Amino acid sequence: MGGRDVAQNDFSQGKMSRNILSMAVPMTAAQLINILYNIVDRIYLGRLEGIGRLSITGLGLCLPIISILIAFANLCGMGGGPLCSIHRGKGETEEAENVMGNSFTLLLLFGVALTAGILLFKGPILRLFGAGADSFPYADAYLGVYAWGTLFVMIGLGMNPFINAQGFGKIGMLTVTLGAVINLVLDPIFIFLLHMGVRGAAFATVISQGCSAVWVLLFLTGPRALLRLRRSSLGLQWSRVSQILSLGVSSFVMAMTNSLVQALCNATLQSVGGELYVSVMTVINSVREVVTVPLVGVTNGAQPVIGYNYGARLYSRVREGMRFTILAGVSYTMVTWALVMAFPHIFIHIFNSDPELLEAGVPAFRIYFVAFFAQAFQQTSQAISVALNRSRSAVFFSLFRKAFIVAPLTVLLPALGLGVNGVFLAEPISNVLGGVTCFLALILLVYIPMGRMADGT
Repeated sequence: MGGRDVAQNDFSQGKMSRNILSMAVPMTAAQLINILYNIVDRIYLGRLEGIGRLSITGLGLCLPIISILIAFANLCGMGGGPLCSIHRGKGETEEAENVMGNSFTLLLLFGVALTAGILLFKGPILRLFGAGADSFPYADAYLGVYAWGTLFVMIGLGMNPFINAQGFGKIGMLTVTLGAVINLVLDPIFIFLLHMGVRGAAFATVISQGCSAVWVLLFLTGPRALLRLRRSSLGLQWSRVSQILSLGVSSFVMAMTNSLVQALCNATLQSVGGELYVSVMTVINSVREVVTVPLVGVTNGAQPVIGYNYGARLYSRVREGMRFTILAGVSYTMVTWALVMAFPHIFIHIFNSDPELLEAGVPAFRIYFVAFFAQAFQQTSQAISVALNRSRSAVFFSLFRKAFIVAPLTVLLPALGLGVNGVFLAEPISNVLGGVTCFLALILLVYIPMGRMADGT
């Protein structure tokens, strides 16, 4: 069994496009299923009679905080996972396991600290992130329960990349499938049958995340794993930790800036448009999470393949992988852009059919997604940089679009008289400016020099 797995997961053989898709397809499915954790909550809560819109708004106010938790999980998982792929490509199995063990220890430390921080300061944080008098009770009720599952998020989300780094994309998909299926079953029971409302949604999510975390640990400590989580690898070593954090910081920054921008958007919309537009932004974010899943799946699937070949010094194959990743990402976002622009009302109806929400949401959707296709340039550039252990480039690509363009425009455009439309307009402007800049930087600083390395010049 072990020998066959090693042969199957040798990414130096076969077409790069086939290797990437072999990882991307199950990882896309896993990402899509993972989105169901919160999407299903929003769909169910949006149908609570009389309080559906406020429940969605309350959950939407928690999303920036959930994004912060994801950021810390990505800091270790998306930092350690690509390092494991590079060391695997070099044949350094012991060091790959040490990277995984150190990442696990960091995740445990972050999980405990974040749980305590959220429970102590959730009230002030929610108000800072835009919670109004009507929506605060719902946000507080959800977050008060969700916080207790922080450690499960750290383990399940943070350690799953180490399964994918070994080439077990289908096993990684099962990690989130297990949690999502349990969440789907428990949500209606807790929300409607037991009349627990938003607390019920949170309880269902925590239980399902706990099951995913157990699954990950059972696999990584079991006989089939090529790299095992061992007690001897848990002791932190600063040189190793610094490598993990420096490479993972791009994914951390990306998730963190997403969180802060979400919070800034909610607070600005609360100020200039009221809670109706916070609800609109919650639905927009929900749709964005779903439609970007295949893009994230392709880029995440490319990382272990490109990283392995980079570690093996097969630079022409690295360039081949880069070309395929960019082409696949742009092609997908073009198709999705056309669908969202043509049928925004259908996407809104999935969550809530409130006439006010539809009236405000349709034009907001068209503004927000008008340049969605350009997002592929930034996403692929950042993912490829992580795969090649180019932490500085990856951090730049993560920060540039959200922190340097979206955040300032979110405040500036409404102040210039554009009102709520200014908040939604910040996204397409950043997609074009940020995406094109990141793509050009990738070509000039990585792709062309990689060609010279492949030629031996």
